[in-house]
Amino acid sequence: MTADTQPLLRVVRGNPTPEELAALIAVVSTRGGAAEDPAPVRSLWAAPALRRPLSPGPGAWRASSLPR
Repeated sequence: MTADTQPLLRVVRGNPTPEELAALIAVVSTRGGAAEDPAPVRSLWAAPALRRPLSPGPGAWRASSLPR
């Protein structure tokens, strides 16, 4: 057998039911072999360039929501 035709999983003891085999395959398939997840995209809410520092004082709450 070549590498492409060899089974990925083989039962060596017992006589599993189709449901037991399906459960085993589901667990084994989640354990690896898949491509890595892409890096999470950073939200623009966390971008320091888009925020200006808060300045305390009278009317600061009003200025915090006004555009620059």
